[in-house]
Formats: sequence, C-alpha cells, structure tokens
Amino acid sequence: MANMMDFIGVSLGFLLTILIFSYLLGDNPFFRLAIHIFIGVSAGYVAMVTVNNVLIPRMIIPLVQGSPGERLLSILLFIPSVFLFFKVTPLRKLGNWAVAILVGIGAAAAIGGAITGTLFPQILGTINSVDPEAYAITTSFWDQAINGIIIVLGTVTTLIYFHFGTQDTPGQSDKRLPIIEHISKVGKVFLAITFGALYAGVFLTSLAALVERLTSFWTFLNNIGFQLFSSF
Repeated sequence: MANMMDFIGVSLGFLLTILIFSYLLGDNPFFRLAIHIFIGVSAGYVAMVTVNNVLIPRMIIPLVQGSPGERLLSILLFIPSVFLFFKVTPLRKLGNWAVAILVGIGAAAAIGGAITGTLFPQILGTINSVDPEAYAITTSFWDQAINGIIIVLGTVTTLIYFHFGTQDTPGQSDKRLPIIEHISKVGKVFLAITFGALYAGVFLTSLAALVERLTSFWTFLNNIGFQLFSSF
C-alpha cells in the first residue's frame, strides 16, 4: 500500500511538472490547470493552518473552556473577525474599521521589523566595517580598509540615490542638486551590482530546482522501466 501511494505521489508530481513545463510552448490550458491546482492547494493549506493553529486554540477553546478573562479577550477578537466577513457582502463598509486595524498593525510590524532587522544591522555593519578591531585577526589592515571604504561608499551613495529633495529654481523645473545627481550615479552602480547578484542567486536557485526535477524525471522513468521489465 505504501509503495502504491508513493507511486501515485511521484506520478502526480511528474504530471504536474510536465504541465508546468508546457508553458515553454506558450500559455495553454494545461499550464493554467497546474497553476489553479497549486493556488487552490496553497489556499486550502493556509486555511487549515489558520483554523488549527489560530482560530481553534486562540479563540474557540478559550471561549468555551477558558477563564472569564480569556473569554472576554476571545469575544474582543471575535467581534472584528465577524465584521471582516461583511467585506464579501453588500454591507462591506461595515468591515472597513476591522481592515483598518489589520492594515495599521501590519504596517507597524513591517516598519518595526525593517528598522530592527534591516536598518540597525546595516548601520552597525557599516560602522564595524571601519572598526580596526573587527578584522585585526582575520585580515590585514589594507584589506580591512578597502572593504570598509567600499561598504561605506556603497551605503552612503545608495541612500543618496533615494534622496528626493529638490531645489527651487525660478523659471526651471525642480531638480536635485548637481552634487546629489553625481553621487547618486555611484549609488546606481551599487544598486545594479546588488540586483545582478540577486538575479544570479535566483537563477542558480531555479537551476537547482530544474536539476532536481530532471533527476526526479529520470528516477521515475527508470522505475517505470524496471517495473515493466520485471513483469516480463
């Protein structure tokens, strides 16, 4: 039974991969079918995870078996959840305040995560790049100096590239200061290098996935051939 289920799973994976690869011939119903299956399965999985890991343990169970404080908190969480369902009805305006709360909390979490997870580490990394004690053991002075200069130059010029301040000039359209324009060109080079490295990483990841799929193809075909040969 286990071997049969494994065979069915491998066969479905083989079939869906072929349907995805059919996009090489252009957009077609087989490719759209595979995409719809993928989106449907992903949506169903997310819904089940939400129900099992969020709604039941954090709302239903405390509401039925919890203390008075937990029940009150569950009711407070249940009310905006009900109003969210109005967004799919003609009374969708009643759910605007619940959506506003979600957007506000999401924006605050995103900003906080960007500051603590990206901006502060970037600042500390830039400072450490010119710290004489940071690389005193592993690298030479000149290697540390060159690395520090490149990191600081890339950080500063990239930030200046996103500087949108303008200078008011009578009779002319507003534009950035000439020195900002020249420095931003250096930042554009660093951005191009960064995007190129990211694209190379995505390409290598996709190539690894392609190799894995081709390997699974070969394994599947070998198994089919072995089973056919064994039957004779």
